[in-house]
Amino acid sequence: MSRKIGIIGMGSVGSAIAHGLIAQGVADDYVFINRGEAKAVANQLDFEDAMANLETHANITINDWSALADADVVISTLGNMAMQQNNPTGDRFAELKFTSSMVTSVGTDLKNSGFTGVLIVISNPVDVITTLFKDVTGLPASHVVGTGTLLDTARMQRIVGAKLNIDPRSVSGYNLGEHGNTQFVAWSTVRALGQPMEKLAAVRDLDLAEINDQARKGGFDIVNGKGFTSYGVATSAIRIAKAVMSDAREELVLSNLRPEYEAYLSYPAIIGREGVVEQCPLDLTDAELEKLNASHAFIAEQYREVRATL
Repeated sequence: MSRKIGIIGMGSVGSAIAHGLIAQGVADDYVFINRGEAKAVANQLDFEDAMANLETHANITINDWSALADADVVISTLGNMAMQQNNPTGDRFAELKFTSSMVTSVGTDLKNSGFTGVLIVISNPVDVITTLFKDVTGLPASHVVGTGTLLDTARMQRIVGAKLNIDPRSVSGYNLGEHGNTQFVAWSTVRALGQPMEKLAAVRDLDLAEINDQARKGGFDIVNGKGFTSYGVATSAIRIAKAVMSDAREELVLSNLRPEYEAYLSYPAIIGREGVVEQCPLDLTDAELEKLNASHAFIAEQYREVRATL
């Protein structure tokens, strides 16, 4: 049985995802869906030119929704990064009107294709858009996830790692809540050099509030420099896709629907072939739980407002 992944949207992020997946041989078959077919075809030809120099082979289908019926994973990259450029507030909700208007048609096409696999959503604002995709597709909530703060957590790990002169993979812990301005580093979950981060910060004279702010704003430093982000979020999506494809049952922090909440937000969960296969309860401090609930309240309000317009 072949392994199949669909990618909706072949812009900078979609192309980076396709390259990472194909170069690593994650799947056998790929379906590229893009409004402009010429761009999708160009990507197909570019990858076919690469095949002779790759260790694995990939079959690519263009703009055939029916080909998604037996896909294991579909990754949605809908969005318009131009709406975030020169945005002084750094607010990912700048894309909400544009992206939400596309969810109904794209989600309906995906539903009509017969797709029953796991949908990974990147589109901003990702928590609201992931919630909308769950509504439109009718897929089980466990089969619909967003990249969420998996990327923001990686930014926190990068910053902490640089300050401690260690590999970011040696820093554990999570950013939680919205992939946006209400997110926060749950410092009670963060460890490095074998110690709780809050204890280590006192010894190393680290400003945790500053690190939290840098992690939250990290994406906009990249946007201001090159006009868009691509590799960080693409790698986040690839990591989730690989966990699904291999039934890894890996603990990842990503946007998912917890039973106590109305809308999606980022919180760790076990990811496998059926998407979210188990929730991971955290022992958060009262202050962190208050921040998480406030983040959810903001996401839920935005979700209700946009849902009423569709």
